[in-house]
Amino acid sequence: MSGGWLAIAGLGPGDDMLVTPEVSAALAEATDVIGYVPYVARVPARERLTLHPSDNRVEIDRANLAIDLARKGHRVVVVSSGDPGVFAMAAAVFEALEHGDPARRDIDLRVLPGITAMLAASARAGAPLGHDFCAINLSDNLKPWPVIERRVRLAAQADFAMAFYNPRSRSRPEGFARVLDILREECADERPILFARAVSTPQEELRIVPLPQARADMADMRTMVIVGSSQTRIVPCPGAATSWLYTPRSLALVP
Repeated sequence: MSGGWLAIAGLGPGDDMLVTPEVSAALAEATDVIGYVPYVARVPARERLTLHPSDNRVEIDRANLAIDLARKGHRVVVVSSGDPGVFAMAAAVFEALEHGDPARRDIDLRVLPGITAMLAASARAGAPLGHDFCAINLSDNLKPWPVIERRVRLAAQADFAMAFYNPRSRSRPEGFARVLDILREECADERPILFARAVSTPQEELRIVPLPQARADMADMRTMVIVGSSQTRIVPCPGAATSWLYTPRSLALVP
């Protein structure tokens, strides 16, 4: 086998319509697809395609397998949900390349962007990320909790809109409650919070509440949480499931 390559691809937030043509083309040519079990399950089986599903905590093992197969001539796609460069597998592959044998870097490598959950959720609600914003992963699997708290506090002080990935899991239900406490301490207002669960899937749920009414149990690991800045506005929309949510592009536009 010759002409191997490695593509790190984002499958988008859930709906097949949100998978880019570039990613679809790579999957059609692939001999091997590697990724976390539910993401690999989104790729239809076919002849001459080997699927390699694995647990979510073996990212470096997945990356090394992908590199080795590509160097042997396989056409490999490593899949993530959303965008592979946002808290996902692209960084893991580059980490494996940096810390491994430099000879392994002689591969044809591409990163194929996807629609991440943050952008899909924002679009469903309107444009809450229309001005300066930041994204914070609330999982403490790869960084200590005090770092998360400090970043949330500083982002609130800077008046960013904030997008929270992985807000709450069964193993750490108390973390997101602490984040809400920090936001109430630092913001002391009724800025809107969007809870967007399973966006673009049949299970999609959107809920917008003011900060004082936000509760930790409104989120789980399938929920994207977007916290507005002090300038974020709610526009009532008669007949719609929720109001529109947007952050003006310029502070001068806010009365």
